[in-house]
Amino acid sequence: MTYIPRAAEAAARRISDSFPVLVVTGARQVGKSTMLQHLAEADRTVVSLDDPNARALARTDPGLFLQRYRPPLLIDEIQYAPQLLPLIKLAVDRSGRDGQFWLTGSQSFHLMRHLSESLAGRAGVLPLLGLSSAEIERRPSQPFDPDPGKLVARLSQAAKPSLAQLYQRIITGSMPRLWAQPTVDRETYYRSYVATYLQRDIRDLAQVSDETVFLAFMTAVAARTARPLVMEELSRDVGVSAPTVKRWLSLLASSGLIVLVPPYRNNILSRLTKQPLLHLLDTGLAAHLLRWSDPETLERGAMSGQFFESHVFAELYKSFAAAGREPPLFYYRDKDKREIDVLICQDGAIHPLEIKKSAAPGASALKNFRALDPLAAPGPADLKVDLGAGGVLCLVDDVLPIDAKNSLIPAWLI
Repeated sequence: MTYIPRAAEAAARRISDSFPVLVVTGARQVGKSTMLQHLAEADRTVVSLDDPNARALARTDPGLFLQRYRPPLLIDEIQYAPQLLPLIKLAVDRSGRDGQFWLTGSQSFHLMRHLSESLAGRAGVLPLLGLSSAEIERRPSQPFDPDPGKLVARLSQAAKPSLAQLYQRIITGSMPRLWAQPTVDRETYYRSYVATYLQRDIRDLAQVSDETVFLAFMTAVAARTARPLVMEELSRDVGVSAPTVKRWLSLLASSGLIVLVPPYRNNILSRLTKQPLLHLLDTGLAAHLLRWSDPETLERGAMSGQFFESHVFAELYKSFAAAGREPPLFYYRDKDKREIDVLICQDGAIHPLEIKKSAAPGASALKNFRALDPLAAPGPADLKVDLGAGGVLCLVDDVLPIDAKNSLIPAWLI
């Protein structure tokens, strides 16, 4: 299978050079072990705890395991043997060298708890997501910056996809195997992925007694992508309690399958919603769960805009995550139902962004930006923020100014 270079490689090397332990987390099959094996030096031993014999040894005699497999060492699927973590701590404390252990883990819900207990201060964690458009196109990736000058400079690096190509990308999703091996049937792949995810991860973590109920839950979550999350509504539609829904959502989020985008908070602004915004990060998985079978039907269908919005949000999110940064992404919604799809909040400034499946959205797409005006008005200095460059991520061909601060931005530039 052809290796697709990952934008997170630089962050992985940087963490390995700074910490004794590098931990790469993420959903199943996003390419964690593939990336690390690609980066591994010739003398680094690789062992997978998917191997029943290696897993049994790691669980029953972790000391002997680490005598047999000496650092520098890559251990794949470390969540299967958390018994190794205290001994890894002792090993790195004795050696004092960075980059001795590389670990991968899919079930970060439990894995992060064990890491915080055993390797606090010794491990650098890098979440890995599915492929971004930049990775698929083999072009440079960097955290998204809505500054018009920087965007114009990137126009020569990216090729504008047609509408058909865009929705082919959306329905294919972001799993590396589907792009590295185009002959793999998408529907078969995602059907197997869901079955594996249910059987190997969720049953133990969520204590799911009826897999059909959890599948109905995942389908209901997919139907709400790019929408504010109403917990009670989701609970009612699936037929399980609100605490169960909350626990299952937490598992999906910690597994890297969904993002619950926090609402922006500032005491200057009143009547703000407390509901997070839900995005399924892999639109191919969402299309499978909701039974969209081809890109043309999806593009013309009732959920076309939702899928476009989640695709663009995922590209924004990945651009920060691949650089090893916590994505500084929020959204705005108040009790008057004024919404702004994305707020990038960093360096004391807010950059508002709307996402529109349109080639000519017009200045009216910015109307809700006025809800942020009180932030720039005279008031307490500790609550004030700058309103920076923003705009509308859409299907235009070029970066086009709307006003002094906002532009129409090609979504394919992310």
